[in-house]
Amino acid sequence: MKKLTVARLSLGGDKFEILVHPDEALAYKMGKKVDLDRVLASFEVYTDSSKGLRAANEKLLKRFYTTDFRKIAETILKKGELQITSEQRRRLLEEKRKRIVNLISKNFVDPKTNLPHPPLRIERALEEAKVSIDPFKDAEEQMKGVVEQLRRILPLKSGRVKLLVRVPARYAGRSYGVIKEFGDVIREDWGTDGGLTAVVNIPLAVRGNLVEKLGSITKGEAQIELVE
Repeated sequence: MKKLTVARLSLGGDKFEILVHPDEALAYKMGKKVDLDRVLASFEVYTDSSKGLRAANEKLLKRFYTTDFRKIAETILKKGELQITSEQRRRLLEEKRKRIVNLISKNFVDPKTNLPHPPLRIERALEEAKVSIDPFKDAEEQMKGVVEQLRRILPLKSGRVKLLVRVPARYAGRSYGVIKEFGDVIREDWGTDGGLTAVVNIPLAVRGNLVEKLGSITKGEAQIELVE
């Protein structure tokens, strides 16, 4: 028999639970398009699913203003807490950890070298600092707190730089797409010959990557200068 899990929501001191399929419910909770019928394992709202105690219609009307099971289930799934399996938690934490490491590597540098720390070094620092990562919270939201904890053992400097980039016409289109991927284009001028001159604001940590990428695209013909 396929293992089920519980989605739970407390409202005004009352607890409501529904039984769901773990993987489908997690995908739904994470905002993916999943048919609600694939998520739900039963069509009952409980006050305690482990004891089989069903919620009375009067209580559902009081807290949800409806007895429509599907509407109530949607509210519980979106606003409530989803119990996840140990495997799901491991997978979510691994994905979120990789995302946070990637963000730190792109947005922070070692102040001694002005170069990004290798991902492996950041990973080891996370372990050494015993940083707690929330599997459900956005990586961007968690990054600030994570960086504060890491700074005790890993020197980190953030910052952005402005670069003036000039690209010959035959490489301009492809180069422009790359520039936009790396940062914010503050100004762009397209010459009569199709060449591109742009000022871009990028994280300090990705400066070397942008220079390398543009150098590869333009066969070394791109001109890149630091804007003071």
